[in-house]
Order: sequence, then structure tokens, then C-alpha cells
Amino acid sequence: MTGSHWEREHLAEAVLAALAAAGKDLDALTVDDLAVTDQFHGGGKAATLRLAKLFGAGPGQRVLDVGGGLGGPARTLAVEFGCRVTVVDLTESFVRAARLLTARLGLDDRVSHHVGDALDLRFDAGAFDVVWTQNSGMNIADKERLYAGFHRVLRPGGLLALQEPMAGPAQPPIFPLMWASDASTSFLRAPDDLRALITRTGFAERAWQDVTAETAGPAAADSVPAHSAQRLIMSQALDAILQANHRNRAEGRMVSVQALFARRP
Repeated sequence: MTGSHWEREHLAEAVLAALAAAGKDLDALTVDDLAVTDQFHGGGKAATLRLAKLFGAGPGQRVLDVGGGLGGPARTLAVEFGCRVTVVDLTESFVRAARLLTARLGLDDRVSHHVGDALDLRFDAGAFDVVWTQNSGMNIADKERLYAGFHRVLRPGGLLALQEPMAGPAQPPIFPLMWASDASTSFLRAPDDLRALITRTGFAERAWQDVTAETAGPAAADSVPAHSAQRLIMSQALDAILQANHRNRAEGRMVSVQALFARRP
């Protein structure tokens, strides 16, 4: 697994320039100012809030956000729910931009960002109350190892809160996708398969909810703001990606799920 698909030179500077062009005060940014820009996943901030409420986010919870990208969900969990969040992402330019935005919001004491591999989490066993991941497992083939790592860093009874696109009943998916230009770097599992895998890894299911309709997004790029993460990161490829995404969901080639699991001892 590599971050080459996502790496963007000068991304932090591009984010700030786009926010300024959109009329945001760079010296007084809020999580809502950033929501279009830093919530780089299906459903945006509304999906983040939905998942936070699903697991009962609250003050003092130690959350590990795996594949946290530009840090929008982490900052939302910190500001709106009082969580303390550690973010890991493989893409250095994402982490640099995330650190910059977190510092501008004065959240360095509650949110930290690290370059790291989801398959090699460098944290102590039982270090977290919650593992959170939104749209981050699609490029990862070894899902058994991924979820075993989540299990290890959670305390007994700790929660796994996830949002993932998954393979629909009609296959194969149409490319390009947001995370892959072809099938060589896309590893979607069918919902029943992934559900069973997570359970075998040592988790007990608490909730499993189809959010395909809520996370579908626009069918064309002309409605996507210039300061959105999608526009800033995918650039000229965005229109083809959104058209393919619309067909994948309409034709049942791809679904999205939010789920909650508890770590068994």
C-alpha cells in the first residue's frame, strides 16, 4: 500500500489559498468554515456527525482516526464532542495540511496528526477507547491485518466506528473511483464478507446501517465548490470520477455502510 495516488505537492498552500478565495478569514477559521474543504469522504460533515452520534462521542474519549486525511472529522470530534483525537494517515501532504489547519484552529492540545501506515499502527495495546475510520480501507487488500491492528490498539470493550464503501451486488465497479483509477488498487469487499471478517477478528457488532443514499454526493463536478477537498485533490479528474460514482451507486455496484463494533476481550 502506498500514498502515491493521494500525494499532492503544496497541498497545504493550495488549501489556504482556496479558503481565502472563498472568503474565509484565515485567522479566525472554524470547523464549519472548513467543512467543505476538510471532510474528504462520502456525505461530508453530516456523515461525520452521524457516525459520531452512532458511537456516542463524548468528552475525554481517546480516539484513533485511521486514514484521517485533512483532519476534518478529528477536529469535529474535538470541538463538538470533546474527544482527544490522534490521526494517522499515509500521505505526507495530507498530514502537513492537516497540522496547519489544526494549528490555525488552536486545537494542537486536542488533535495530533502523524504520518503512518494503517497496517502498522505504532501505538501501545489498549491505548484507545475508539478507533474511527471513514472511507479509508478501499486501497487496503489485507483487511484481516487491518482489523486485527484495530483490535490490538483498542482497550477491551472499546469501540470501532467505521464508514466504508463496499462492493454492491452488481460487479465489477466502474472506474475511475475517488481512490483508484483502475482495479489494481481498489479492494472493496461485499458487506456480508466484511461484516463476518470484522466479527472473526474479535469484535461484536452493535450497529450496521446502509448509508448509500446519504453519502452518494453529486453526479457532476459543476456543483462542487472550488475550495472542496474533492476539487483541490482530484482536480481535472473529478468529473469522470463523479460520473462513475453515480453509476456505481445507481446500478448497485457500490454501497456505503456505517457500522459500530465493540472489541471483545
